[in-house]
Amino acid sequence: MSAIGWRVHGDGRRVEPGAVVAPDERLSWPRTIGIGMQHVVAMFGATFLVPLLTGFSPATTLLFSAIGTVVFLLVTGNRLPSYLGSSFAFIGPIVAATASGGQSAAVGGILATGLLLAAVGLVVHLAGSRWIDVVMPPVVTGTVVALIGFNLAPTAWGTCDETGACSGFRAAPVTAIATLAAIVLAAVLFRGILGRLSILVGVVVGYVVATVRGEVDFTAVGEAAWFGLPQFVAPTFEPRLLGLFLPVVFVLIAENVGHVKSVAAMTGKDLDPLTGRALLADGLATTFAGLGGGSGTTTYAENIGVMAATKVYSTAAYWVAAATALVLSLSPKFGELINTIPAGVLGGATTVLYGMIGVLGARIWVQNRVDFSDPVNLTTAAVALVVGIANYTWTAGDLTFEGIALGTAAAIGVYHVMRGVARWRGTSQEPASPASVPGGTELER
Repeated sequence: MSAIGWRVHGDGRRVEPGAVVAPDERLSWPRTIGIGMQHVVAMFGATFLVPLLTGFSPATTLLFSAIGTVVFLLVTGNRLPSYLGSSFAFIGPIVAATASGGQSAAVGGILATGLLLAAVGLVVHLAGSRWIDVVMPPVVTGTVVALIGFNLAPTAWGTCDETGACSGFRAAPVTAIATLAAIVLAAVLFRGILGRLSILVGVVVGYVVATVRGEVDFTAVGEAAWFGLPQFVAPTFEPRLLGLFLPVVFVLIAENVGHVKSVAAMTGKDLDPLTGRALLADGLATTFAGLGGGSGTTTYAENIGVMAATKVYSTAAYWVAAATALVLSLSPKFGELINTIPAGVLGGATTVLYGMIGVLGARIWVQNRVDFSDPVNLTTAAVALVVGIANYTWTAGDLTFEGIALGTAAAIGVYHVMRGVARWRGTSQEPASPASVPGGTELER
């Protein structure tokens, strides 16, 4: 396959049962365009929630999301289908950095994260990905993903200032409950792609409820222009805040590696050689976002759902998705419309989303059959989760490390120290403590 070019799959109109449209194939252009736009819908709810929760510009975030997707397709040689949307792993660090050093400091943190991820991608491309499994075994990866989700839980509930203005769920409990209920029901009421877009469905329902209740102000939408460039923010570097962002690299590595393996399993192709390129591409995309005020990016599970439903893995659809996102990002009116989504709707949606991130960490444990009767695994997860959920904080001079950074360091440190000592002492097979914790064989009898 050339860098840009696709073979037409079959007659270009349908996918036979049991067949898939490979990355180097496409359906007819009208169908490809339709599927590409469907990818935009799939990423829409999650990608826009990040800037809404962090105070970033939705239009700017969407612009760099489109640019990042193009970069990803080019760096991976047009062989790995993916849309790069906003990563939820950045929410906590961005909020904390913005409160401490302003939005430009948060953008600087995103830039630093992107550079580090790009460097990791180069190392993986040259040396292979085996060392990732050594440094970050499934128990560590799952723990880091879980603690990031659960660390954000207080943000979903929200806070109230001295004037009585509230954020999150507390801002409008009725609207938040309606949004939450719609998400929960949509996931099981609808089949196919609509069920996979339950969060977007819930946001739409919550938005309608909020509008009826008079919680939406359309003044800025009416005043905004139809076409124009989004707002850009230049990065500044605050070394004391970098500890908030760098642990996000571990999550991005896990998400990108998982994406490569998922697409490989669904298409029947060996895509492992592209792992380093995928990490490098996401690193570059996040770096570009950090240069202009966009949120950090990652490969999107939502779009894997679209591919699984349609059996179309053509990268052509992602070029269409990137082009569509780019056009939408150049409409200030569209950006202001997104900004009208009220706090109550966001509170209801994030109650689900943050919990899902946490449980996705547990899913990594389950999928990899992590043995929690092993005291090394049990203690690694136990210590890191409490550090992350309670948001432990440590200040060293001008540097401040909070729950996500400390929890990540704890997960990696506890695991490798305990594993090393256990091998030295020959205690690897000792039962977990406390002794009452079942090893799992009890359930098999």
